[in-house]
Amino acid sequence: MGDDRVAHDVANDIKHDIVIQPATLGDLPALLELEKKTFDLDRISRRSFRRWLAHPRHSALLVAKDGLALAGYILIFLHQGTRLARLYSIAVSENYRGHRIGQRLLEAGEKTAREAGRVHMRLEVRKDNPGAIALYEKLGYQQFGFYEDYYEDHADALRYQKRILSFDATQWQMVVPWYRQTTRFTCGPAAVMMAMQALSKQYTMTRSEEMALWREATTIFMTSGHGGCHPLGLALAAHKRGFDAEVWISEKGPLFIDGVRSEDKKAVIKLVHDDFVAEVRAAGIKVHHKEVTQQLLTRELKKGFVPIVMISTWQMDSKRTPHWVVISAFDEEFLYLHDPDPSGLQTEMDCQYLPVARDDFARMARFGKNRLRTALVIKPRR
Repeated sequence: MGDDRVAHDVANDIKHDIVIQPATLGDLPALLELEKKTFDLDRISRRSFRRWLAHPRHSALLVAKDGLALAGYILIFLHQGTRLARLYSIAVSENYRGHRIGQRLLEAGEKTAREAGRVHMRLEVRKDNPGAIALYEKLGYQQFGFYEDYYEDHADALRYQKRILSFDATQWQMVVPWYRQTTRFTCGPAAVMMAMQALSKQYTMTRSEEMALWREATTIFMTSGHGGCHPLGLALAAHKRGFDAEVWISEKGPLFIDGVRSEDKKAVIKLVHDDFVAEVRAAGIKVHHKEVTQQLLTRELKKGFVPIVMISTWQMDSKRTPHWVVISAFDEEFLYLHDPDPSGLQTEMDCQYLPVARDDFARMARFGKNRLRTALVIKPRR
């Protein structure tokens, strides 16, 4: 959403000083009425408003009040495990348009996001809403993306971003496409496909290819559910498709074996690991048994290569799950991720160039009691 219906000036006088404050359950009827009057489509439901009111750690819902009257509201999502905030919706009552209520709400929302430790604010706005676009650009938002057929009525959306803690420009090293994993266990294949298409536009990302990559790289078993993907298996899959790959693993021996209790499963995991080791050696793929550092990742990205890193999702969803992501850009303070799984975020767009502070990433990029760190770098074939 993120699309306020900025209107022309109206003659209504404001009877009281406008106060912007956190919304409460008592504001719910007025919020629903304003939503109904402001938006014909893409409305927030009563259930959704109640959910966001009940989870202040994950969102900020602010209201502008003129005495007891609701003049407007702003809803901002605060993505866990990242420094990203997203303007989801902003609306101003028709009786209060022309009094800078939208601007004041947005500025208050930015302040709330900064106080919550967020660095970037993102939003989407209808391409045919020049009033809202003018407001965002006036406040320093810069367009960085475009999506066709985004809204319920098939209108296009423009994507805007603003760095709300400082004004240093983000360095986007390359354009990395995004792919949504279609199962809970195919983050590795999705990440590798993004890397390969970033390096070769001739490569096509499909679900059939996603499944093929998983079959080639799976460890067979994990703690529960289907097996995840081994870094050596992913490197072999990329090599098979005409790319070079280099792998870093902080430990030797079978990976993820401590996650299963059955001795039969442990034996299968070891067998698969040993086969991957033999195949990687035969293919001439370089494997380094050493720590994966941020200096290594940024150096490879500078060269025009694409790093893929395994993280733990603990900081994002409080679950200790291994998860593959793409390092898509960096600057002095942040690493930016392409996350193939939008389930912990609000939209697919929030999964692209997701800013993670370097200190947070250092804690995130390890898994298990042995603090496994592993990554692979996909390169064009020489």
